[in-house]
Amino acid sequence: MLEIVSEHACFGGLQRFYRHDSREIGLPMRFSVFLPPQAGHGPVPALFYLAGLTCTEETFMIKAGAQRVAAELGLALIAPDTSPRGANVDGESDSWDFGLGAGFYLDATEPQWAPHYRMYSYLHELRELVTQALPVDARHIGIFGHSMGGHGALTVALKRPDLFRSVSAFAPIAAPSQCPWGQKAFTGYLGADQRAWAQYDATLLMKGLKTPFPAGILIDQGLGDKFLADQLYPEAFEVACQTAAQPLTLRRQAGYDHGYYFIQTFVEDHLRFHAAQLARSTPDERV
Repeated sequence: MLEIVSEHACFGGLQRFYRHDSREIGLPMRFSVFLPPQAGHGPVPALFYLAGLTCTEETFMIKAGAQRVAAELGLALIAPDTSPRGANVDGESDSWDFGLGAGFYLDATEPQWAPHYRMYSYLHELRELVTQALPVDARHIGIFGHSMGGHGALTVALKRPDLFRSVSAFAPIAAPSQCPWGQKAFTGYLGADQRAWAQYDATLLMKGLKTPFPAGILIDQGLGDKFLADQLYPEAFEVACQTAAQPLTLRRQAGYDHGYYFIQTFVEDHLRFHAAQLARSTPDERV
């Protein structure tokens, strides 16, 4: 059952924050939803937004400034939390880039993390929940995200393009098997066997596919991003897309860093990109 934590009028629609008991996580989880005014007349297309390290379900809704354009386009926005809360796993709060606020949108297999750190499966649970309980059109859902959430958006979309029909990202961790953030998370959650990592690495996933999103993928990357050289590797994903014949628009934005001023600047482009794809998207028409 969904519990509304708070509700706020916003651009003619509703900004809501929810809590519910999660089947996959085994704990209460929080998420946020912006319902545009068009949702008062029937189900609307929706975008899942996956936030980055240390963020919560509130971060995007408060900082990105996306509701105005979402209201114009008739898009619902859905943002889950970035990890379980209350699992009380030993060491989960020892560092900012692993554990709390850093679930990496995967299903952990290491014994201490596996019972609750199941963010990949939780995203699918949440998708089912919102399409059943809210005026969200299950046939027209896209996904995007930032940093760790950009990694999550790309991997979730590449694994289930039948469910998520458009995908974009801001400064994604595009090749986590190659960078310190990803190696730390994958080793901790999945163990040392790197063969298990490939299912959550967008660059490696793309190499095994053939044009999964014919209408294209959009990525924005700030060239003033201090994490670009050592953590993000968009160029590796770009090469993988070329191998997979996947259309990719990778925009390298001079002067922009890794934060939400960057996201605010380009979020409208991403919403319009998704709206255009979802408007033409049916189960058999993603071209």
